Amino acid sequence: MDPGSVGTVETRYLDLPTPLRLDSGRELRQVRVAYETYGTLSPARDNVILVCHALSGDAHAAGIAATPPAESTRDGFGAAADPKGIGWWDGMIGPGKAFDTDRFLVVSTNLLGGCRGTTGPSSVDPATGRPYGSDFPVLTVADMVRCERAFLDVLGIERLAAVAGGSLGGMQALLWAVLFPDQVDAIVVIASTHALQPQGLAWNAIAREAIMRDPAWQGGDYYGTGRAPDAGMGVARMVGHITYLSAPSLDDRFGRRLRFADDLRYTLAEPEFEIESYLHHQAGSFVRRFDANTYLHLSRALTYFDLAREHGGSLASALAGVRARTLLISFSSDWLYPPAASARIERALAENGKPVENHLIEAPYGHDCFLLEEARQTPLVRRFLNGSRA
Repeated sequence: MDPGSVGTVETRYLDLPTPLRLDSGRELRQVRVAYETYGTLSPARDNVILVCHALSGDAHAAGIAATPPAESTRDGFGAAADPKGIGWWDGMIGPGKAFDTDRFLVVSTNLLGGCRGTTGPSSVDPATGRPYGSDFPVLTVADMVRCERAFLDVLGIERLAAVAGGSLGGMQALLWAVLFPDQVDAIVVIASTHALQPQGLAWNAIAREAIMRDPAWQGGDYYGTGRAPDAGMGVARMVGHITYLSAPSLDDRFGRRLRFADDLRYTLAEPEFEIESYLHHQAGSFVRRFDANTYLHLSRALTYFDLAREHGGSLASALAGVRARTLLISFSSDWLYPPAASARIERALAENGKPVENHLIEAPYGHDCFLLEEARQTPLVRRFLNGSRA
């Protein structure tokens, strides 16, 4: 086994003892949280790092799943050579890695609204005995963070050495520092933003429309009917997956190569180009592992996220109370969560005299760099968590 591996890991479950109040004004009762841990809690209980996942992730962030799922969370360009059941951020978590489990207890949860063990639209509503479906409340990223706080309260963990994540996970890390400034020592925000820009809002809207226009969606109440919006969900995944990649990386990987080398087949219904076949494969594997209603809810939550909105449009005002040291990492080819967003966060923190460092990594893979460029992120994260600047 890889000496940097955390080994085989079992997902565990914890039920919150009290209802969870949401930004919408609604309340969720009997919330269950799926989670995994890697490393050992210190006697002072002060070495915990919370790792937050992106839209399509889950609690299985590192090691090999004790019960590997049919479809891995690690997909896209980096998945082909991965062992079955490996965690989605395995290259970053383990002995000697960026989040060093010889020093830290790393905790990863499936976020609120998920479909991999934490209460979400496909979970049973205790009031009815049926899946929530269309009755599941609309969520915000703040709701997810408060759920994580309530979960850690049950574990008796009052303070975090760090909160880290990429994409939607980075949004959670930022909100931890805003909502609980006295309880977080540091945040690591990778390929993320203070607010999704209009192009990102638009692509997310198209993906949601693809699901909701599928007749099999049935207004969100498709559980137990024998029909699910797989076609719409597949299109949503195709759209989403392309936004995570860059034009140069697609050209390098696929170009205009035909699926069948001999010639055109003159067909409308079947893939002609390798990129088309790749997208069909991505759609098929995603549909088998992810719930459409969860996709809708998490997509809506990340589009709502806007740190400055409740502070008169001032990001500096929104971040004025932050006490955590902040590490920002962005990637040159990421047009969905562009480096300019990290630069704006850096300026807002610096305006307030907050400790922050921002690193731009030149890499060609688009937004997916945060999952593919683990080796280049590792020294930056390790130095930051050690308290020194890169």
